[in-house]
Amino acid sequence: MSPRIPHARAAAAAVALCGLLAGCAGTGSAKSGPDGNDDRFISGDGNVTQYQPGHRKTLQEVTGQTLDGQSFKLDSLKGKVAVVNFWASWCAPCRGEAPSLEQIYTENKAKGVEFLGVNFKDAKDNAKAFERKFKVTYPSLFDGDGQVTLAFREVPPSAIPSTLVLDRQGKVAARIIGATTYSKLNPLVGKVLAEK
Repeated sequence: MSPRIPHARAAAAAVALCGLLAGCAGTGSAKSGPDGNDDRFISGDGNVTQYQPGHRKTLQEVTGQTLDGQSFKLDSLKGKVAVVNFWASWCAPCRGEAPSLEQIYTENKAKGVEFLGVNFKDAKDNAKAFERKFKVTYPSLFDGDGQVTLAFREVPPSAIPSTLVLDRQGKVAARIIGATTYSKLNPLVGKVLAEK
């Protein structure tokens, strides 16, 4: 047996694990950014998965620092419907969905809906520039090393962008792998809001 075969198997396993955890999506340099040269994007097809209340996963404790340096705990959103969006400034589909996310947030926050971004494997300055450009008003956790995203491994995002809708108990009610739209996400948020 060739000595290369075990290495090839190990490499294949590592690539599969990285994809599952959205931890690596190619060989892009951390210095490349929104100029389109970065190939870390893992595309998703916008597939929606909904979970019935008795089959929803409870997330591990998720904590981190927001882009403006504030400490944040996902548990602080319990009692409200929460939308968690995984994004990066280097991701073209993230730029495409940003206005829809902000519109859904603006229209639903008075009804008890909170949004949280998770800025994945990005440069903080680029992420802040993205938020200014797209007038994002909800907070984002800075996940420069991918550690925050690991806390979601029970229902992994698997692509950048991805979006999770959490019920009032903090359990995952729906997941969208890939870019979303107003017409796709807003009804999911409304459905979870209507739950008693």
